[in-house]
Parts: sequence; C-alpha cells; structure tokens
Amino acid sequence: MYGHVETSLAWARHLLALRDLQAETGGFTEFVPLPFVHMEAPMYRHGRARKGPTFREAVIMHSVARLVLHPAIPNIQTSWVKMGPAGAAICLDSGANDLGGTLMNESISRAAGTQHGQEFPPDAMEALIRSIGREPQQRDTLYRSVPEERRAASFVAEELAPIVLTPPRKRVAA
Repeated sequence: MYGHVETSLAWARHLLALRDLQAETGGFTEFVPLPFVHMEAPMYRHGRARKGPTFREAVIMHSVARLVLHPAIPNIQTSWVKMGPAGAAICLDSGANDLGGTLMNESISRAAGTQHGQEFPPDAMEALIRSIGREPQQRDTLYRSVPEERRAASFVAEELAPIVLTPPRKRVAA
C-alpha cells in the first residue's frame, strides 16, 4: 500500500529494495501496488494520512514498477478493486500485465470507501482485457496456465449473496 504518509522518494527506495530482495531470494511472483483508499480509513479520518495517491500517481507507480522491477519480478498486478475497471485498464496499458483475481464480496477496500470490489465476473474481466487489445489468460498463483475445465467452471459460478456490512461498534473508554 502506498500514498498515505510516505513520499515518492520512499516509493522509489521501496521498489529498489524489492528488486534487491528479489535478486537475493527469487521469492516474488508479482508486485501489486495498492493505492491507499482514504475515505473511511481511521488514519485519514484522524488527520494522520493524506487522501491517497492521485490517479496520475497510481498509473505512474505501475509504470515505474515495470521499469524498475523488470525482469526480476515479471508480473505487475493492478487492483481493479482499488482502481476500478477503467483505471485498471489504463494501468494494463501503462506497465501492468495482471488484472488480478475475480474476488467476491471484498470488504476491506469497500469499508475504507472504495466503490469497487463487490464482484468482477470472469466474462466482464475478459471483456475488459480484450477491449484494450490483450488476450486474457487465467493463471494460478504461480502464473501457470489453468486447465480448461477449471477456467470453464469459473464462468458458471453461483450468484453472490448480498453483502451485509455491519457498522463498527463504538469503543467504550476505559
């Protein structure tokens, strides 16, 4: 996560540290820059964080990550939950090569105030990928192609049950 309290210099240093750690360990399969969602985040509401990165900064983060981390970390994932489908498409045109997973009933980002994250079904995800001239490919967590029967099963999943967001309880002072 970035864009809450740190500076762009910290972002650059972090990317370089990740590249060095990858050279040492080879343990990362992807880098997922997650822009801070501020609207309902307690640290923002208490004045301890900024509003998160601008859209421009988020796109730049994906672009610079591709330049800094290639070829050590070959996959740069954009978060449609944080960026929205349209923003994720721009990131795919700006350095990212992974749209991430379908995610169902995501609650962390939505609780922080994002409008995305409820569901992004495989057919809509593939349509978005094709709309920018790319060929969609389902992968497993190690970026291997999935068997066709697994891919086919993802298109016939049951509808999601409605989300019930329980409001937080008030803390009682001790």
